[in-house]
Amino acid sequence: MKTKTDKITIFDVAREAKVSKSTVSLVLTQSDKVSDKSKAKVLQAIETLGYVYNRDAAALRSRRSNLVALVINDLTNPYSAELAVGLENHIHALGMLPMLVNTAENVERQTQVVKTLKEYNVAAFIMCPAPGTTQQWVDELIESGFAVIHIMREIPFCGAPTILPDNKKGTHLATCHILQQGITDIAFVGGTDDISDHHERLSGFHSALQQFSLPQDKPVITAATNRQGGRDAFNALYAHHPDTQAIICFNDVIAYGVIEAIREQGLTPGKDIKVVGFDDLADSCLMSPSLSSVTINADDIGKRTCQVLQELLNNSVPAVRTLVDVNLQIRESSQ
Repeated sequence: MKTKTDKITIFDVAREAKVSKSTVSLVLTQSDKVSDKSKAKVLQAIETLGYVYNRDAAALRSRRSNLVALVINDLTNPYSAELAVGLENHIHALGMLPMLVNTAENVERQTQVVKTLKEYNVAAFIMCPAPGTTQQWVDELIESGFAVIHIMREIPFCGAPTILPDNKKGTHLATCHILQQGITDIAFVGGTDDISDHHERLSGFHSALQQFSLPQDKPVITAATNRQGGRDAFNALYAHHPDTQAIICFNDVIAYGVIEAIREQGLTPGKDIKVVGFDDLADSCLMSPSLSSVTINADDIGKRTCQVLQELLNNSVPAVRTLVDVNLQIRESSQ
């Protein structure tokens, strides 16, 4: 029998639990390839013996730490912050430690951040890719031995599994909601051509127009995905299309800027011009008028992402593309 000065090893745990060493290893690395019964026996043996798992040593042996890098494109966007919190909670539940970094929509900064994090031997990169991210760069990161998961945006044809809200459905629902009121002087505002979610949300806008047999040449104004972008986009729209009666916005933050700019023109948002956002931020229902918006459940995005993470770390093959459902919350700004 070992004394207190002897080091308890994984072999001792296996002997105590009457299981193989590989079963103990699977339990220690949170694998789902072990039965609940065996897991309970191993955990009881660990408690009985007082075994302490040396994660640093294990990382050196397996070339994998328990760190997960969350590479977020823009933490000044409130929805990105909500998403980061949801991801952190689910990553902690896996027994792993999230490292949060912000790339500020800058692909060069993203490249440098990822290069630095690779030196920490992170277990995986969960990232919302910055504009300009290429398929080749992502695939080279995967080929160098790192698990990579994309969220919210997609890099076409790359090897990273992607978790996305159903962007097209969201703007389709929002646009149909306006068109059902008999309003046809409608525009789409915000987002830039170099991000996938802009194209998806614009596609939903156009599919709704097609459903109502309306022309596809309704105004589309690209703009930075922030409040000032919304103000600038509305002013550009109103200068050329003063008869606009409704605006579908790329996101809620842009919608906030649009509503401010509408008021500056002496108009009443929700009455003279109806506005619908996307993301359904916590503040959107508190505004005056309260903002109609497409709801994305950030916790659900985090949950689905960590399910894919578990599959990758267990050498399973996850779905290439996972769509998370959305729904439209109708409030004063578009009634």
